[in-house]
Amino acid sequence: MAMAGLYRRVLPSPPAIDFASNEGKQLFLEAIQNGTMEGFFKLISYFQTQSEPAYCGLASLSMVLNALAIDPGRKWKGPWRWFDESMLDCCEPLEKVKAKGISFGKVVCLAHCAGAKVEAFRSNLSTIDDFRKHVMACTTSDDCHLISSYHRGLFKQTGSGHFSPIGGYHAEKDMALILDVARFKYPPHWVPVPLLWEAMNTIDEATGLHRGFMLVSKLHRAPALLYTLSCKHESWVSISKHLMDDLPVLLSSENVKDIKDVLTTLLSNLPPNFAEFIKWIAEVRRQEENGQKLSEEEKGRLAIKEEVLKQVQGTPLYKHVTSLLVSEDSVCQLKAETESSLTNVAASICCQGADIFAGRSGLSDRFCCRQTCVRCYRATGDNPATVVSGTVVNGNGEQGVDVLVPTSQAKTSCCSSGQNGCSPMHPGSNDVLTALLLALPPQTWSHIKDMKVLQEIENLVSAENLPPLLQEEILHLRGQFLLLKRCKDNKVEEDLAAPPF
Repeated sequence: MAMAGLYRRVLPSPPAIDFASNEGKQLFLEAIQNGTMEGFFKLISYFQTQSEPAYCGLASLSMVLNALAIDPGRKWKGPWRWFDESMLDCCEPLEKVKAKGISFGKVVCLAHCAGAKVEAFRSNLSTIDDFRKHVMACTTSDDCHLISSYHRGLFKQTGSGHFSPIGGYHAEKDMALILDVARFKYPPHWVPVPLLWEAMNTIDEATGLHRGFMLVSKLHRAPALLYTLSCKHESWVSISKHLMDDLPVLLSSENVKDIKDVLTTLLSNLPPNFAEFIKWIAEVRRQEENGQKLSEEEKGRLAIKEEVLKQVQGTPLYKHVTSLLVSEDSVCQLKAETESSLTNVAASICCQGADIFAGRSGLSDRFCCRQTCVRCYRATGDNPATVVSGTVVNGNGEQGVDVLVPTSQAKTSCCSSGQNGCSPMHPGSNDVLTALLLALPPQTWSHIKDMKVLQEIENLVSAENLPPLLQEEILHLRGQFLLLKRCKDNKVEEDLAAPPF
């Protein structure tokens, strides 16, 4: 039986010029000589073909994020952290993207969520001259890449809206190199910049808004050092709604007369599963990878996390939260749900880590942690480092997993069990809740009627009063809050800018 199918398309030329043609090669050589192919080499190193016909936006973004060496902070397959289309799902469900594609605003939102620095421009709010300047800037550098959203019809190509990165620029001919991620359809090709601008200056029928272009670059630091907000749990919408919409109303009560009332109101009304909304970041490794030694890179990452933890615990707000959790019966259940021993926390993480190393995703109950051992290592001149070693088992055997734990006030003695002897202060409910309170949008507190209490809580949560490292961490969390609110309120098309702090 015959089976219908398509094998590629003939690239309409003109207006496009095939990258692999003699003319395309000549344009490439001349552009290299003029220094406008600098971004090409990193992009081509991570060039990928979109895995679904409607995944052009996701493929373009994952390609650019990998070219910029941005760590996604989560695994792709096996132990590898790597951006893949399947991981870009915080602003739009993948099934919806697969069926209908994705809008310009949601690709911008995804780039922000992935921890990149993004500047986005719709064509009706920019000019061809500005676009040309941005193309020139990105193609003469390898630390910024440009993704274009355009209509294929202007190039006499089949299809409609499409995304692809710009890989180079020929200034004399005024032509841009499109690294088309639909490689099953068209090869990379050069197009005239005026025609590319015309193709971007079209309306996306799905949104009624103009297409455009975005500049994607790397932030000067990792987007999250110790804490992060997660939208992976199904309850994130209700939790974010409670924190950003309902909590200000609760705080408007006449009964809120001091800081203890503020914190009690907040903590006693937190929705179920809120602990799934804010996480502290643990790092796992196979035990055989480095033996009992920590690499310099591992030590550096741990040291930064530990400094953030130390700074959180040094805030006046942390003291208030700790005092309330210790003394208040009404939040005892909250503490029980969010606090656990280091060995119990590490046992769970070890199981997740073993699942990752096995190349599988999903629930970690495929593995059972048979035992854990907390060890504190100190190299000459170094601060002690806490590593929890776990042995996890399943029906196919066992796996040794280490969890690198950021701690404060860690002891240097070694122990054979996590139940006695060595009890460092790892991230727990006190500091996680403190980070959450610091990260809430400043307007959260504006409904407090008592001016003295309002002023006191604003001083406690003011980012300006925090040490620089913690300030950056909290401002990043606030940015995550605002991005989640845009997604929840379906406003990602209206506001393309990075969240203001």
